[in-house]
Amino acid sequence: MGSGEGCLQKRDSFRNDSFSGNENVPEIGCLSIIVLGASGDLAKKKTFPALFHLYCQGFLPPDEVHIFGYARTKISDDELRNRIRGYLVRERSASPSEDESKFLQLIKYVSGSYDAAEGFQLLDKEIAKHEISKNSQEGSSRRLFYLALPPSVYPSVCRMIRKYCMNKSDLGGWTRIVVEKPFGKDLGSAEELSSQIGELFDEPQIYRIDHYLGKELVQNLLVLRFANRFFLPLWNRDNIDNVQIVFREDFGTEGRGGYFDEYGIIRDIIQNHLLQVLCLVAMEKPVSLKPEHIRDEKVKVLQSVLPIKDEEVVLGQYEGYRDDPTVPDHSNTPTFATVILHIHNERWEGVPFILKAGKALNSRKAEIRVQFKDVPGDIFKSKKQGRNEFVIRLQPSEAMYMKLTVKHPGLEMSTVQSELDLSYRQRYQGVTIPEAYERLILDTIRGDQQHFVRRDELKAAWEIFTPLLHRIDDGEMKPIPYQPGSRGPAEADELLAKAGYVQTHGYIWIPPTL
Repeated sequence: MGSGEGCLQKRDSFRNDSFSGNENVPEIGCLSIIVLGASGDLAKKKTFPALFHLYCQGFLPPDEVHIFGYARTKISDDELRNRIRGYLVRERSASPSEDESKFLQLIKYVSGSYDAAEGFQLLDKEIAKHEISKNSQEGSSRRLFYLALPPSVYPSVCRMIRKYCMNKSDLGGWTRIVVEKPFGKDLGSAEELSSQIGELFDEPQIYRIDHYLGKELVQNLLVLRFANRFFLPLWNRDNIDNVQIVFREDFGTEGRGGYFDEYGIIRDIIQNHLLQVLCLVAMEKPVSLKPEHIRDEKVKVLQSVLPIKDEEVVLGQYEGYRDDPTVPDHSNTPTFATVILHIHNERWEGVPFILKAGKALNSRKAEIRVQFKDVPGDIFKSKKQGRNEFVIRLQPSEAMYMKLTVKHPGLEMSTVQSELDLSYRQRYQGVTIPEAYERLILDTIRGDQQHFVRRDELKAAWEIFTPLLHRIDDGEMKPIPYQPGSRGPAEADELLAKAGYVQTHGYIWIPPTL
């Protein structure tokens, strides 16, 4: 295949929500990507680098795409470009490149307030100027607004976009908005936020981004479960004893203490990232791969979760957390939590789903650990060595492996735990695993909402955790102190044992080397 053909394939993929094939509908117009909060950390570290990588791979053709930054800071186009430049890394090389320079020239900056008409009128004028320069017919252009902003300004920004920056959509064009978590702090605030945005935009225009849904191994879950025959009969209460979904960081809040203290580990990680993973692990097979069919099944899982019991929760706060000057001296905010959820349906009745997340622990990783029941009639007496497990390691060192019992090599009939291992770095050498934000931004351009959170899904997720969060906020539940660099509170391991999890002692998975 020649390079021209490859480029054409990407271009077609990029334009796949156009109305090709219908001769009565005009060619879809150019694309404007508007990053609101362009001078902030999220935009610099995640949004612009993701756009750059899409550009380098041919998904953002320079003859069709223009990128606008919008924020309150009064800076020039070149000043914004210089702020971004250091975060644009291609092929893990920090050297400047021709691609980098060309990409930065696509960026135009507009300064303005988030709640006043003047800035958004100016922004609309600049976008229209770009559309005219590309000979886009009015109403055929596409406008993607990425809100790299705190949720408190979502309603005012959305009102300004609705009033001053909408594209006329009668000729195949569209306007879409991408909003970042946290989507509220509890059920009431999330519903209020949803209502305010929902009055201005239809659900197909709203993309609630949870970057965990863009991770390679998370995206693999549906393929693993529904494209492999040997998983289908095993994936149920008859064979699986418990499921753990774990997020561990080996560092604390480090400068984000004030922000983190408003939310805590449950709002920051468990209620969104880990709960989304749980949905994909537990859901039934959808009718098809259409986004709404997949999201329907995720909602059914959330609606089947039983209320959380206080005795199935362990909270922790690492010692030294309150030393941060931005954290209140008597903060009750947990930096660690283990929560057990139960799904009341035919497939999962009686199987605990253990969600565990924490900061300042002894390792950094995110993984799904499916532990199977003991082998009945164990003639090898290998139970003490541990159970069969299927582990999906989301980060770092993406991998999936099955822990199983095998004969120890030699003349004796003794058993040992080993693994069948698929480590991505070894198996897929030379393949770059895309960043989650790259994949999700491309999905928004294509109009694919499969990996985004629907409004009823968001509501169901908050219904599960809001009662627990209110008890913590009211001081009714206290976090247990734990040492930085530890596994967290010892009570968490005790809770896991009560839930039926059997820890394997003496076995450590080591990522294969090349």
